Amino acid sequence: MRAGAALPGQAERAALAAELGYSETVFLDAAAAARGGGPERRGDLGVVDVDIHTPSVRLPFAGHPLVGVAWLLREAGRPVRALRPSAGEVGVRYDGDLTWVRGRASWVPGRRTERYGSVAEVDALPAPPAGEGWLYAWAWEDEAAGTVRARGFPRRGDGIVEDEATGVAALLLAHQLGRPLSVRQGAGSWIHARPCGDGAVEIGGRVRAAGPVAR
Repeated sequence: MRAGAALPGQAERAALAAELGYSETVFLDAAAAARGGGPERRGDLGVVDVDIHTPSVRLPFAGHPLVGVAWLLREAGRPVRALRPSAGEVGVRYDGDLTWVRGRASWVPGRRTERYGSVAEVDALPAPPAGEGWLYAWAWEDEAAGTVRARGFPRRGDGIVEDEATGVAALLLAHQLGRPLSVRQGAGSWIHARPCGDGAVEIGGRVRAAGPVAR
């Protein structure tokens, strides 16, 4: 939501995110997006504050929503060098049709990654599997090439049965394995993850607009 300033209160934002029912809803200050900087750092061009909500919780950091926001701002003629959720500053870079954001594994609490023996086992999982807490189920498609099949299950009881793309989980998995990955998740999403050292990992992907992009 570009006009995030129209809903400054956390309760209002939480209510709208629950009503929309998306995996994540991102709020940003329209004025900040227009000038490229947060309201408290007017001279720091290219940094925009963002606030991320699921239908039930506020997130300090998220992966694919920030890739999408960074892509959207560039499409609107307002590229940024960083986004700033509550976890900290997230670097942004653009590489052709790929948009990359950089976060830290320490910003990803409460996600459990579990390796399965085959892609078929991952694909056969019910949605969601039995149990509680965030589960990122994965298997190698091609270990030598670093390609992974994954599915993400929030299991929060808020109507999001399965996440189509979970950038933070891909980030965490790349950090745990210590190698670049290309992750095929959900029905048709690809997430690229590259460890950068010192706990930082880049995640990137391509974005397709569901409708016209306002400029």
